[in-house]
Amino acid sequence: MSIGKFFSNVASEMRKVSWPKRKELTNYTLTVIGTVVFLTVFFVIVDYGISNLVKWILSF
Repeated sequence: MSIGKFFSNVASEMRKVSWPKRKELTNYTLTVIGTVVFLTVFFVIVDYGISNLVKWILSF
């Protein structure tokens, strides 16, 4: 298989892809950003709690 045929097939397949509309893409992006922010805050709180628990245990 030649490299030209490969890229021709890639271009053909890319035309078949169903690309998201602008509004869908915006919603997906906001969902990802919201999830990342939520998980970041969650893990910061959990880390802070575990850190204080370990300090408290080691203070005995």
